[in-house]
Parts: sequence; C-alpha cells; structure tokens
Amino acid sequence: MIKNLNELSVGESGVIKSVAGAGMVRRRLFDMGVTPGAEIAMKKRAPLGDPIEITLRGYFLTLRKSEAACVEVEL
Repeated sequence: MIKNLNELSVGESGVIKSVAGAGMVRRRLFDMGVTPGAEIAMKKRAPLGDPIEITLRGYFLTLRKSEAACVEVEL
C-alpha cells in the first residue's frame, strides 16, 4: 500500500518510494536524507496537524505537511 507521508498515522512506518516536488523543496528533502529506499516512521503530529515529526536514518526530523505531501511511502 502506498501513501503520502502526510497521510500516515502516528506509529506507522514504511519505506520511501519516491520524492516529488519542485526545485528547492525536493532538493531540501534530499539534503535532509529523505531519499528513496530509506526507512521512515511517523512519531508525532502537532495538535493542529502541522508540523509532523518522523524518524529517518536514526534521527528525528520535523517537516511541514506540504513538504511531507511530496514523499510517497510504501507501508
């Protein structure tokens, strides 16, 4: 099953399949280690839903929902 990262529930995890986005957003995600094949897990969601916190490559990363919508994850 494939979902966008912003659609994951707290506690769900998977493997990144692709990263979309335009120019600087995509480049920024790649620079932070959000690359295809990396394992990712949803840890927290802010009370109003934005931002979200994930674990990736052994560290915690906080992303905006708009950035997370660019990442496809296979559960």
